[in-house]
Amino acid sequence: MRPLLTLPLLVCLSACSLTPTLERPAAPVPASFPMNAVTPAATLPASALGWRAMFGDPRLQRLIDLALANNRDLRLAALNVEATRAMFNIQQATRLPSVSLDASHTRERALAQGNAGESRREVNRQVAVNVGTSAFELDLFGRVRSLSDAALARYLASEQGRDAAQITLVGAVAEAYFAQRLADEQLQLTERTLADWQQSLTLARLLKQAEQNSSLDVAQAEGQVALAEADLEARRRALAQADNALQLLVGSEMPADLPAGLPLERQSVIAPLPAGLPADLLLSRPDLRQAEQVLVAANADIGAARAAFFPQISLTASFGYASTSLGGLFDPSRQVWRFAPQISQPLFQGGRLRAELRLAKVRKSEAVAQYERAIQTAFREVADALAGTATFDRQIEAQLRAVSAAERRLALSDLRYRAGVEGRLELLDAQRQLQAARQVLLELRRAEIANRVALYKSLGGGLYERDVAEIAAVASAQ
Repeated sequence: MRPLLTLPLLVCLSACSLTPTLERPAAPVPASFPMNAVTPAATLPASALGWRAMFGDPRLQRLIDLALANNRDLRLAALNVEATRAMFNIQQATRLPSVSLDASHTRERALAQGNAGESRREVNRQVAVNVGTSAFELDLFGRVRSLSDAALARYLASEQGRDAAQITLVGAVAEAYFAQRLADEQLQLTERTLADWQQSLTLARLLKQAEQNSSLDVAQAEGQVALAEADLEARRRALAQADNALQLLVGSEMPADLPAGLPLERQSVIAPLPAGLPADLLLSRPDLRQAEQVLVAANADIGAARAAFFPQISLTASFGYASTSLGGLFDPSRQVWRFAPQISQPLFQGGRLRAELRLAKVRKSEAVAQYERAIQTAFREVADALAGTATFDRQIEAQLRAVSAAERRLALSDLRYRAGVEGRLELLDAQRQLQAARQVLLELRRAEIANRVALYKSLGGGLYERDVAEIAAVASAQ
């Protein structure tokens, strides 16, 4: 019985660790972002801003809800978390002894030799009950503990990976939705343009019949209408492809009761967002925390590889009762026990242990490089989005002036053409310029909204579902 009572003491003694102290590398990025936007004092960080408050379009909110429930990539990320947690639980269990209860009853008929040399058959019985542990490793050098620490870090990394996948999904749905809005509005603009140019073609034909213009004007108008019809089919194809891309992200068929979508110029997307400092990204972005946990796991693997050079001590022990009859099984005189410690010291492995240690160190160096690259990538994403924030508003304002000027030019060209002062070519050029200016304005508005989404996502937003009222309550409490 005493060997079993010493197990808790031996477990407590196995606390040494050969895992090196982890020194996280400094962030390989500048100390501040270029073109950093001014942050209002009462604005919450993007990581605390719910996507319901960020995106005010009810249709988009409904689509994000559907994507979070049905998207297969997010579902795989969640299943990966469950699998990694199970692996951690398995590894964690090896740090404790496994205790089992065994009971057996044996009945055997065999030949036995008597005193006079005669042979006779005897029936032998054996009843036994034992409680014990088998091949429990005393972790004196921290090998099992290091493996458990590595499994825990990988589990935490998988959780952060799931959060990063959710942020990516929310951003991807928003970007695909705004791309669909752009394709739909471009299609509507092309349809209006085609209708205007068809009216212009009708006018050209009427003027030709009245001998007030030439066949050249009619041919130019017909060519312009044909180009608009070709562009219309391209816009229809782009809208269908945008619908397919959005449906893939949502992961299910679009419900028939979806709210109507808002046009791009009426989209409610919060801007500007607080950028903070590069060091804040380590606290707000799950993908960076995921890379950090991968680094922790790689560092723990080095401790396990080092401990493999030292002796491994395992223990097998049991205590129980054995008797030839069930009635006398638990008599004190029937007690039996077994205590079998075993030590194993590697002597020759053909260089395998040293190679495994070198591999663990290389894996750590890879994890460091991946961690630094993740920080640099995050810094660039935020810096690019801040650059867009600083320039898109002025660009859209200038493009609005360009559209207004093109509208005035078209109105004047149409009046002069109808009065016979100018030819058809000037009117065609004015129509094309206005159509192109309006298309550029639509694309700029979509790009500006996509830039806000990119900044929100790059700052770690998209993990929470807080609405505007909850955000206001949190901000007032702070």
